[in-house]
Amino acid sequence: MINTEQQRSASGSSQSPRSPSSQPYLSVSVTDPVKLGNGVQAYISYRVITKTNFPEYQGPEKIVIRRYSDFVWLRDRLFEKYKGIFIPPLPEKSAVEKFRFSAEFIEMRRQGLDLFVNRIASHPELQQSEDLKTFLQADEETMERLRSQDTGYFKKKPADLMQIFKDVQSKVSDVVLGKEKPVEESNPEYEKLKHYIFELENHLAEAQKHAYRLVKRHRELGESLSDFGKAAKLLGACEGDALGKAFSELGMKSEALSVKLQREAHQLLMNFEEPLKDYVRAVQSIKATIAERANAFRQQCELAETMKLKEINLDKLMLIRSDKVGEAEIEYKELKAESEDSTRRFETIVRLMNEEVVRFQEQKTLDMGIAFHNFSKGQARLASSIADAWRTLLPKLEACSSS
Repeated sequence: MINTEQQRSASGSSQSPRSPSSQPYLSVSVTDPVKLGNGVQAYISYRVITKTNFPEYQGPEKIVIRRYSDFVWLRDRLFEKYKGIFIPPLPEKSAVEKFRFSAEFIEMRRQGLDLFVNRIASHPELQQSEDLKTFLQADEETMERLRSQDTGYFKKKPADLMQIFKDVQSKVSDVVLGKEKPVEESNPEYEKLKHYIFELENHLAEAQKHAYRLVKRHRELGESLSDFGKAAKLLGACEGDALGKAFSELGMKSEALSVKLQREAHQLLMNFEEPLKDYVRAVQSIKATIAERANAFRQQCELAETMKLKEINLDKLMLIRSDKVGEAEIEYKELKAESEDSTRRFETIVRLMNEEVVRFQEQKTLDMGIAFHNFSKGQARLASSIADAWRTLLPKLEACSSS
């Protein structure tokens, strides 16, 4: 099983507190999910434990209580402030009431949140964020106040924010498919990246869909074997001698295999389907960053065009010695400064995205390698267990059939 510690290691998180004190480390654990409240007001809280030797933190260890909306707050703050960086995705929020507080969903959510915050803590840029420090150290009252004080983009509910991301992703997809023709970069490498991201999302989503079916098949087969085992044991109780004993043993083997299948289905969900789903969300985060880059490029082009018009207008005013020259010069200088700032922002986004793509590719190769290795190992282990179980029954069943 890929547990949270393995995922954290695979995702390149910082060194552990047992590392030499001369090496900086920032390690975060999301633990102890607890249901609080009732009805529609119910939610899950988590203990977030931070261990670090970063001097800007309050001490070597800090424990705070956080809820899902606090993680959403952190994600949105980082997305707004760190243009060009792929902000790690959050695990999804269950829309089905009956699954919200199931033990399996809560554990998947906890692992996803742990992975999310450790990806941020291990990122060379994001780990320096003041918002991350606040998230890891502020008391609950402060966090609640910060969430309520957010305005504009941050004032929206998590569901609204997810819709914003979906709208952005849809817009980028339209650009990739050629359905929309805004002002775009004529950069072959950038076009290649957009096409790759779009294709990757499709292939990952398809793989995740079939992984879900595998989990479902394992569970259904486990339930069928359990039912069959009970029926075989009842049949064995009706018979006597060797035949009854063989039926009873067949029933017990079936029930034992049912448990193994259910256990393997859970492992398959946590260590194969979930990592695939996580990377679907990661690609959607990348598409949101691509949309930000497109917006920055568009703004840069619009400002450059406006500046040209202002320059032409200024030249005309100077030729006719208009008394509005002074005002026009001020406007032109202000617009020029704004245009230069816009160009710098765009160039920064491009530089950061190039670095992020390399990091993403390396991490994806590692994470997918682990996921597919664990999948293959689990399937081999299950197949071996099933074969061994039936093999031990063959002599007794053969003896019954020959007699």
